[in-house]
Amino acid sequence: MPSIVVFNQLGAEVGKMNLNKNVFAIEPNMQVVYDVINSQRAGMRQGTHKTKTRTEVRGGGRKPWRQKGTGRARQGSIRSPQWRGGGVVFGPTPRTYTLKVNKKVVKLALKSLLTDRFQNKRLVVVDKLELQEFKTKNMVEILKNLNAYDKKVVVITLEEDPYLVLAGRNIPNVYIQTKDHLSVYDLINADMYVATQEVIKKYEEDLK
Repeated sequence: MPSIVVFNQLGAEVGKMNLNKNVFAIEPNMQVVYDVINSQRAGMRQGTHKTKTRTEVRGGGRKPWRQKGTGRARQGSIRSPQWRGGGVVFGPTPRTYTLKVNKKVVKLALKSLLTDRFQNKRLVVVDKLELQEFKTKNMVEILKNLNAYDKKVVVITLEEDPYLVLAGRNIPNVYIQTKDHLSVYDLINADMYVATQEVIKKYEEDLK
């Protein structure tokens, strides 16, 4: 059974924690991670783009000139696609870009990322994360104690802590979020994870 060192906010070791091998010791499947991220990014698209066809453009009800005798090409409407201000042929219309991904695939993607960060020693577990005031310097000190200050890091908590959020929002490349609000897209965007013991146990419970 894999295990990981648990630190406190001062960066000192306070114990060890056994990890579930079915969550933190699988064979990472990066293709699944790609599929989930592709689906999430597709879901971010609004799909509200729209152009008007010749039937929707205002005007053009009258034939611009008679059919024969003018020497010009026959025209039925000034809103035909070849006219300036006319309709658009095969233009975009509102649609959904949603790509369906099964829940099991999302779980496998999460386990793959957690395993990857654990195997590459980019997962830091702390016993707790607490601040008495929302000072940025206090959050910077904690990250420096955990050797995570100069990296792109996501700090994962079980419940939202306004002090942590306020203290960390001005630090470059630091994202603080609760476990339930983190997506695969958020996790792949970080080089290192800093999580509390409660978060690790919750991941093991949800992804087993």
